[in-house]
Amino acid sequence: MPRTTAELLGLFELEQIDADLFRGPQPETVLQRSFGGQVLAQALAAAYRTVSQERIAHSLNAYFLRPGSPASPILYVVESTRDGRTFAQRRVVGRQDGRPIFSMVCSFHVHEDGLDHADPLPSDVASPDACRPAAEVLGERSARTAVVWAAEWGALEARYATEPNLGRESGPAELQLWIRAESRLPDDPRVHQMVLAYLSDISLLSVSVLAHPVEFLSPRMQAASIDHAMWFHRPVRADEWLLYDQVSPSASGGLGFSQGRLFAHDGTLAASCAQQGLIRLLDA
Repeated sequence: MPRTTAELLGLFELEQIDADLFRGPQPETVLQRSFGGQVLAQALAAAYRTVSQERIAHSLNAYFLRPGSPASPILYVVESTRDGRTFAQRRVVGRQDGRPIFSMVCSFHVHEDGLDHADPLPSDVASPDACRPAAEVLGERSARTAVVWAAEWGALEARYATEPNLGRESGPAELQLWIRAESRLPDDPRVHQMVLAYLSDISLLSVSVLAHPVEFLSPRMQAASIDHAMWFHRPVRADEWLLYDQVSPSASGGLGFSQGRLFAHDGTLAASCAQQGLIRLLDA
């Protein structure tokens, strides 16, 4: 995974091969499969290359069809399914080694004034300055060291507002994480949405196992994102602190379901997410 903001932004610089065909680069990583947030963000970047400047994404719905490999680039094929007066839709298919690994439908909208309300920032949340780095917590409570976690999450600064039990015991299926890009991003709101899409996948599925004494991604568990939906409500900067407020209402039949809300530090509700994924327990 990228270790600096510059490396993260480089993932969004897709090579255009044809009018609706783009090639996405891969980062250096020790992971055996491509990070889902990377594929989400690159697919959004590809879709943005085919819409006019005034149209901003307001929703996306994606399926992870097969694991992606970090060993080769991903090709993104964009289909223009609608171009209306204020809305536009795009279908993006990610392909690797001749097979589809990802599918997404994304909708764009020209800004309009209208009714406005939002949930408030959750109360009694510790400030980022009072919270420990996520890499430090994970290094204490998982099989990987803090150095490994810091390297994998290097392009992002993350701190736990609520520290997860990570399989030591059963607990509430909820998690609050402060997160932001590790350094300044360009002012382009589309870039900030790509970063939001990237970081939205970083911890969401893991919340669905916190109610159980099982460590996420331990040798006893097979886990993978299956589908991911995201709604962008208001523009915010992804290089300033965001509270990722996450909860898992349900887990059953080998599937975990989680929801998340991203709030700016000033209380602005920026985006909402929902994800379902495989959380299959394996024999010892």
